[in-house]
Amino acid sequence: MYRRRRRAYFVLMGVCLVLFVSAWAFVRLWSMPAAIAMCVVAMVIPPVAAMVGNRKGPEDRWWDEPGGQEQRQLPPRDAKTGKDGGATGATGDPESDAWWDELDGRKRRG
Repeated sequence: MYRRRRRAYFVLMGVCLVLFVSAWAFVRLWSMPAAIAMCVVAMVIPPVAAMVGNRKGPEDRWWDEPGGQEQRQLPPRDAKTGKDGGATGATGDPESDAWWDELDGRKRRG
């Protein structure tokens, strides 16, 4: 999936460069409004290419990626009470707690 997104990004950026270069290299000699229109279209392509390149697919497991700012340090759990040692605590809903524990990489006991 990463390869497809990367290829799409580079294709879009290549089209953008071709539009800019061709607009001012030879299209402007025949039609100035066409060259300006080509540049306006080329101006919209880089943000779209960035969105396409950074899009996460439904099969991407973004919570498994190591490192980065999104990963936070978790306080240790108390062995007797099972509660967090820091400010984050259990929500009281066992299903929700199990889901968050899975996302945080904790092993659920019991």
